[in-house]
Amino acid sequence: MRLTGITKRFAGLVANDDISFALGQGEIVALLGENGAGKTTLMNILFGHYVADAGYVEAFGKILPPGDPKAALDAGIGMVHQHFTLADNLTVLDNIVLGTRRLFSPRLDRASARKKIAAIASDFGLAVDPGRPVGTLAVGERQRVEIVKALYRDARVLILDEPTAVLTPGEAAALFSTLRAMAARGLSVIFISHKLNEVMAASDRVVVLRGGRVVGERRTAETSREDLAHLMVGREVPPPRLGEAMRGGARLRLDGVTTDDSHGTPLDHVSLELRSGEITGVAGVSGNGQGSLAALLSGLIAPVSGTLSLGDAPVRRWSPRAALGAGIGRIPEDRHTVGAIGDMSVAENAVLERLRDRRFSRAGFLRADAIRDHAAGLIEGYQVKCPSPEARIRLLSGGNMQKLILGRALDGDPSVILASQPTRGLDVGAVAYVQQQLLAARARGAAILLISEDLDEIFALSDRICVMFRGRMSEPFDRASKTPAAIGAMMAGQGFETEQAA
Repeated sequence: MRLTGITKRFAGLVANDDISFALGQGEIVALLGENGAGKTTLMNILFGHYVADAGYVEAFGKILPPGDPKAALDAGIGMVHQHFTLADNLTVLDNIVLGTRRLFSPRLDRASARKKIAAIASDFGLAVDPGRPVGTLAVGERQRVEIVKALYRDARVLILDEPTAVLTPGEAAALFSTLRAMAARGLSVIFISHKLNEVMAASDRVVVLRGGRVVGERRTAETSREDLAHLMVGREVPPPRLGEAMRGGARLRLDGVTTDDSHGTPLDHVSLELRSGEITGVAGVSGNGQGSLAALLSGLIAPVSGTLSLGDAPVRRWSPRAALGAGIGRIPEDRHTVGAIGDMSVAENAVLERLRDRRFSRAGFLRADAIRDHAAGLIEGYQVKCPSPEARIRLLSGGNMQKLILGRALDGDPSVILASQPTRGLDVGAVAYVQQQLLAARARGAAILLISEDLDEIFALSDRICVMFRGRMSEPFDRASKTPAAIGAMMAGQGFETEQAA
């Protein structure tokens, strides 16, 4: 398969600029680049979602008609999007076969479909239960269904867009083991990633984009993380430097707090103290109560029992308005569905949590000029790449959307900052920028709660660390007192009872 001279523009912005590269049979190629470098646009052109302004895609000796996903599917190209396209109310089998029959074809032979799915699952190590409703599946299981769906259509080329963005480390390792098995059987794979460790571990070759152009290709065995990072961002990316904590008094305290299960696994008698000038890291496998903890600090839920205190004062009425009024800055886990409203402008999203501020509204009327000027300040101050403050925020790359949300959360120097998965899905340059801003807020005296599934990030940024398991929280410990292996064991529940009782 080959892409030749691909160029794509959006309203004057050049997303892809004369890109060419080839993919061999049985080869795994990583497409690497900063947020907004043009990777997803390029893959959407390959799959037929977008029409290139120039250039063409050739698959197995034939040039594909532009803007025709059916032609791409018929040519043996399958794509697994970063945000899954599955119907929760249908079974795994129904999702996999959806769209594979003509409208007036005879009834589906479900027995044959089950047999083919079982063969794919066996050949590639993709365990799926055809009878389960997709709505009951975990994230890793949903991704397996998406891959089986592509293979069910006899894909010979598989495109994966940020395949590990929502996976645990164990699920990611299993995925790349599966991809290597696929490549050994002749399937060609392109995967988009920001994570250099994954690129080095899983790919045969790396194509690096920057500013919409190919700036380098490397055989994986002949390059290094440092070389790829420099190609990707065009500069050296220094690691974060934590420095000595200037710890002050408690800004927020939980004492024996239990919550309901409206945001996943409920908190179970959790106690925690967030102190000024300190970052408290929360490690844990997704689904062990982190969602409830974030919802609690955001004011979305209130304690069922136990006490939430601001400073030394217990809070009696807790709500999102109360949380904002108390100076809590919020960086939510899901920037697309919780952190921003896609069809609203960048400027509107910049003030979503401050519409009662007299700078932005008077007598019930919004002050458009003030909102635009404020957004322009955040765009400049937080290095957000976007066409204008009036552009819809859904047109921004994930990293630039996260930078805007970061700027919104840090505006006004909040006393407490909730940073939930703040660098998920970001490239190495954007990760470094977000982490630097959090460290700067720590130096200003903010109390920061960092919820992350990335142990490297937890160790790089946290002064103290807690582990969550099934809604319970360990006693905090200094980051230097335990190894990543010991914390990983706690995340799996090993020794957790002992640690909690200590």
